[in-house]
Amino acid sequence: MSRILRLLRLEIWRQVIGWSGAWWFLVTLIVGQSVAPLLGLLVWLRVPGAGPQVGSYYLAVISVGLMTASFENHTFAQAIYSGDVAAALLRPQPTVIGPLGENLAIRLWMVLLGIPLMAFVGVPVGVSFSPLALLAALPAVVLAAALRFLFTWTLAMAAFWTERVHGVVAFGGVLIFLLGGSAAPNALLPDPLRTVAQLLPFRSMLGLPAELATSTLTVDQAATGYSIALFWTAAFGCCAVGAWRLGIRRYSTVGA
Repeated sequence: MSRILRLLRLEIWRQVIGWSGAWWFLVTLIVGQSVAPLLGLLVWLRVPGAGPQVGSYYLAVISVGLMTASFENHTFAQAIYSGDVAAALLRPQPTVIGPLGENLAIRLWMVLLGIPLMAFVGVPVGVSFSPLALLAALPAVVLAAALRFLFTWTLAMAAFWTERVHGVVAFGGVLIFLLGGSAAPNALLPDPLRTVAQLLPFRSMLGLPAELATSTLTVDQAATGYSIALFWTAAFGCCAVGAWRLGIRRYSTVGA
């Protein structure tokens, strides 16, 4: 385990250095991740009865989005198309180290470069967070980051079977936008859509940490949310392993 962690740390550092020269592209990624929550913020601020916490909620959504964003359809899937994944298979380390290290490096840069945006949004709307609420939300952010990576990586492995992987991952992004808490906070969705959104994995990727950070959940609701997030993280972990084994088997057969 210590060897795996050391390899991951080295990969993250290598990717951080590699992405340091692409800050302009990282800014476009930040904008792309923030546009939808910003539009949601502008809409819900003008809705009577939405509550004073809507500004804090959407700032939390933007922050969680930057910390959990995944782009494996642009990174890992392209390695499949170009054949670079074959070189990764020859390295004496788990293949997931590469995608995971690049994922974490991109997130680190996005958070650092996104601080001015979060300040620009947070100050005018007067956001506020309780330290205890932020502490309660921290494990949910970690689960959201893991779940979104596993979800996107699993979809990106569609590149083993199709050249339309961007469409597959984009569809997943639409589901995250509609049901994850970006289009509307989960509590403001009508039934039965609210109940369905609570059970699906997309709220765990975005809305759940934001709701915990803004203290909008009871203890029982938070416990239920964490249970659902853990379930889906384990489920997509199994899906990722299964998709990798099937995909690499097909990749090896075609390339033989």
